Amino acid sequence: MDMWLYLAHFALALVLAPLPLGIIAKVKALFAGRHGKPVLQPYYDIIKLLRKGEVLGEGTTWVFCAGPVIAMASAVAALALLPLGGAASPFAFQGDFMLCAYLLGMGRFATVLASLDTGSPFEGMGASREALFGAIAEPVLFLAFLALIGTAGSMGEDNLTLSALFNGFPVKAWLHGRPELVLLIFVMGVLLLLENCRIPVDDPTTHLELTMIHEVMVLDHSGPNMAFVLYGSAVKLWIFSTLLIGLVVPPMPFFAHAAASLFGTACVACLVGVVESVMARLRMHVVPALVGLAGSVAAFVLILTLVR
Repeated sequence: MDMWLYLAHFALALVLAPLPLGIIAKVKALFAGRHGKPVLQPYYDIIKLLRKGEVLGEGTTWVFCAGPVIAMASAVAALALLPLGGAASPFAFQGDFMLCAYLLGMGRFATVLASLDTGSPFEGMGASREALFGAIAEPVLFLAFLALIGTAGSMGEDNLTLSALFNGFPVKAWLHGRPELVLLIFVMGVLLLLENCRIPVDDPTTHLELTMIHEVMVLDHSGPNMAFVLYGSAVKLWIFSTLLIGLVVPPMPFFAHAAASLFGTACVACLVGVVESVMARLRMHVVPALVGLAGSVAAFVLILTLVR
């Protein structure tokens, strides 16, 4: 029964994945005093792109076409390892957080290869930046995982799966002796903005190639492949929103937890929209300092769990 409930929530997550992108755009429009696009605009864009033809550069190979598909498939596979709606993933196993991290890494690698396959200097520049920020973000993600493992272990939990680590902590854990969980929320929030190339790390709406990171890598994609890029990005945002919500929502019955998770995802999207409305993009050389701060906080939490 739990497996069917999980699969139902997984299917719902796949359907609703583009919705947070629409919420973010709507919040930013409201802050700017505009009506803005409909919340369902990402769905319209994906459907329109799927119905369009595709233009390929003369020098591109199969790598260019395979990149978006691999990135989208790896994001969907990583989502299948997460606990959804309070139900443990049927694909969970000890140490599955490593597979989840490297599935996301494989998606980034495929996107980088696809951008390099075009031979465009601008896309090569974006690929270099994406590889750099991915390299400095990955240790922070693993530090956060290790800190969570230490926190769960100090509470008598020896299950090293994402379903155990991100399925919520009891309220008493927040009130008595686990204030470091608040710091992990900050770490996961920074990783969400970094991995999804949102402000203050990157501006997904900019059209200036010299300042782009992720968007410059997909300039030559069109038609269905561009739809795969958009949907893969939406699923990746849903993954990090799920990880963040998994730290906040306490254990509760499935349907209550599922409702709280969906509401939390909408709240995370609203918060991202607020951050992008009140902050400017950081200079490129300042971004590693932000990631270093998140890594330092994660390391501090890990130390606290080890000395308990």
